[in-house]
Amino acid sequence: MAATLGGVPWSTLPLVVFIAEIGREIVGFVEVGLRSHAGGCDGRHAVGYIEGWFVRPEWRRRGIGRALLTWAEAWSRGQGAIEIASDTWIDHAFSIEAHRALGYEVAERAIHFRKPLL
Repeated sequence: MAATLGGVPWSTLPLVVFIAEIGREIVGFVEVGLRSHAGGCDGRHAVGYIEGWFVRPEWRRRGIGRALLTWAEAWSRGQGAIEIASDTWIDHAFSIEAHRALGYEVAERAIHFRKPLL
């Protein structure tokens, strides 16, 4: 996030951050970018991707998360994307519930593996 806000995002594809502010207090954000592909999406088109999404707990369930995703979706459409994707950890029940409430569906599930080569 620091790199993105500093004007040097990690991606060569477009990336933007929308901030939710109440008064002068930042209460949430969504970071959305374009990806060449995302699991479960049409690989013939770039896809909008929610890289990060957060609303402070005391401000949740007030429409702020919905508004942030609405901006992310509109931005993605403006970039030519026909789909938007996101991810969360399997044990983050609140995030799964929030995604589903806003019309997102599970596209696939994966287990990521790694092996150090040192």
